[in-house]
Amino acid sequence: MTSSSWLPALWFLAIVALIPLVLWLLKRSPLQGGLVQRGTKVVGSTYLGPGQRLLTVEVGEGETRRWLLLGATAQQINLLTELPPQDLPTPAAPSFAKLLQRARGGSA
Repeated sequence: MTSSSWLPALWFLAIVALIPLVLWLLKRSPLQGGLVQRGTKVVGSTYLGPGQRLLTVEVGEGETRRWLLLGATAQQINLLTELPPQDLPTPAAPSFAKLLQRARGGSA
């Protein structure tokens, strides 16, 4: 066998080895996030019909934080109104003993 017969196989292996490296670099590039900013999260979502939703989205952080009420369809997203941010109550998790009582049929 000549060395030129191994050349396509070596190129194939080199390209396959570069794929994880390129994916890693893309994951860390500033373009990866697109238009989504850090500190953006969906606070609430209400289903209205096929392909239609109301979304409450929190944007910004700290003093610049605000909530946006958005109407979203399959074709477009519209800003309906801007709301002052609110602190969401964190529901207290029931204790294991209460969960076990409920599972056994006892009162909570």
